[in-house]
Amino acid sequence: MRYILTVLTTIAVFQVPAAATGRASEALTMKDQRTKEIRALVDELLLEADLLATEFMADASLSSIDWRFNLAAFQEEVKIESASGDPIDYDHDGVVDKADLARAAQNPVASMISLPLQNNLNFNVGALNHEQNVLNIQPVIPFDLNEDWNLITRTIVPVVYQPSLFPGDDHDFGISDIQFTGFFSPKKPVGGWILGAGPVFQFPTATDERLGPRKWTVGPSAIALRMDGPWVYGALAQNVWSIAGSGDNDVNAMLIQPFVNYNMADGWYLVSAPIITANWEADSDNRWTVPVGGGIGKIFHLGDQPMNFSVQGFYNVETPDFGPDWTLRIQLQFLFPRG
Repeated sequence: MRYILTVLTTIAVFQVPAAATGRASEALTMKDQRTKEIRALVDELLLEADLLATEFMADASLSSIDWRFNLAAFQEEVKIESASGDPIDYDHDGVVDKADLARAAQNPVASMISLPLQNNLNFNVGALNHEQNVLNIQPVIPFDLNEDWNLITRTIVPVVYQPSLFPGDDHDFGISDIQFTGFFSPKKPVGGWILGAGPVFQFPTATDERLGPRKWTVGPSAIALRMDGPWVYGALAQNVWSIAGSGDNDVNAMLIQPFVNYNMADGWYLVSAPIITANWEADSDNRWTVPVGGGIGKIFHLGDQPMNFSVQGFYNVETPDFGPDWTLRIQLQFLFPRG
C-alpha cells in the first residue's frame, strides 16, 4: 500500500503542466505547492492505512489469544485424570471426550467433583408388599494432598420414605443416618489398578428411629478398579461397627459393591453395580441382601453442564424377611469440573 501511494504521488507531481519560459518561476512555485499538498494528502492516507492495518492485526491477534486462553482455561478447569493419571483428551473444539468422561464418572475415586442423586425404589417391602424409596444425595469432592496422593471424600445423605411394614404400622419420611467416607488414593495406578482406602463414619442423624439406627459408627473402606479399553470394573467394600449412640440396636454391617461398565459410542454404556449387604447382628436367615441385575447409562450435556444418567434394575436372590424383592435404581449425576 505504501509503495503504491508513493508511486501515485510521483506521477501526480510530474503531471503538473510546465509553463512557458517567461513564467518558469511561477510554474515552479505552483509545482512546489502542488507537491506539498499531494504529499500531505498521501501522508494522511498512509497514516490512515497504518492505523487500519494495526487495528486489524490487533483484532486478529486478540481473537486468537482469547480463543487459546479460553481453551486453556477450560482444559485447566476440567481437570479429570484418566486411568494412567494423565489429563483426559479433548476434541478439536476443546470439549472433553465423552469416553474419558464416562470412565471418570464410573471411577469412585476419580479426581473430579460430582453430585450423584441416586434414587432406589424398593418393591414388595414388608408384610404388606409396599414400596420403599431411598434417595441418596452423594456429593464427591476430591482434594490434592501432594504430587502423589488424592483424598476423595464422599458423603451420603439418605432421604427415606419408609412404608408401613405390617397392619397397624405407620409410615415415615425423613433423613436416615448420614455417612462420610475419605479415600486416600494414589494418583497413579499400582500395577494397573486404581486404589483407594480410608475410614468411613456414620452419624446418628436419623429423624426417626425407624429410618436409621441412630448410632455413631466407624470402620474401614477400600476400593480397587481397573480400566481396560471400554471396560471399567472393580469393587468397593466396607464394614462399620457402632461405638456410641442412643439407638437400641448395635450395628455391625458390611457392604460390598462390585461394578462392571462397558462403554460404547457417543457416551452410552452398560452397567451392573449391585449393592450387597450383610447385617452381622441379624440371624443367618435375615442377614444378607444379594441383588442381581444391571442396566444402561449415558453421558450427555445439559447446556454446558456434563451429566451422567443411568437406570438399573435388580432382583434380590437373597433378602431379609421384610426386605424388598426388586429394586429400580435411577441415578442422575452432575459432573463438575475442578477449578
